[in-house]
Amino acid sequence: MVALTPPVCDFGRPAPDFALPGTDGRVHTLADCRGPNGLLVMFICNHCPYVQAVLDRIVRDCRALAALGVGSVAIMSNDVEAYPDDAFPHMLALAERLQFPFPYLYDASQQVARAYGAVCTPDFFGYNAEMALQYRGRLDASGRNPGATDARRELFEAMKQVAETGQGPREQLASIGCSIKWRQN
Repeated sequence: MVALTPPVCDFGRPAPDFALPGTDGRVHTLADCRGPNGLLVMFICNHCPYVQAVLDRIVRDCRALAALGVGSVAIMSNDVEAYPDDAFPHMLALAERLQFPFPYLYDASQQVARAYGAVCTPDFFGYNAEMALQYRGRLDASGRNPGATDARRELFEAMKQVAETGQGPREQLASIGCSIKWRQN
C-alpha cells in the first residue's frame, strides 16, 4: 500500500462520461448522477484505511451537498482479483450498511478511473453545473485516521462554493490515499 497524492486541480477540465453498474442494480451515467448545481465524483474502495477513516464524513457531506443541488457518485476501480475485499458483493454490503446517499459504481475495466486520471482512494473530483472541474482536493485533514471531529469541512465548503458561484477555491490541498490497484495485464 503506497500513499499517493493526486495532482492539483486542472480547472475547467470536462467530466468524462461513464455508464457503470451500481450496487442498486442499475447502470448509472454521468447525466444520471449530476445535480443541477454540480457533481462530486469520488474514487473509493472498501479496503483502503484512508477511505475507511472518512466514510462516515463522506456520507454526511454528500447528504448536505444534495440539499445544495450537487449530485454525488462513488466509483470503485480496484483490481478485485488482487483485492477481493473490494469485490462487488462487498461493495453492496458496504453501501447497504452505511446507507450511501449516492450510487456506488463498479469500474471493472478501470477505463473510467483512467479517463478521470484517478490515482488514489479517496480521490475527489468536484464539477460545476457545466461539468467543468473546479475541485480536486481532500475531504478534510483526515489521513489514515479520522481527523479531529471539528476539522474544517474542506470538500463540503469547496463544493458549496461551486454550487453557489460555479467556481472552486483557488487554494486546494490534495487528497491522500492508497494507490488505485491497477490490473497487471
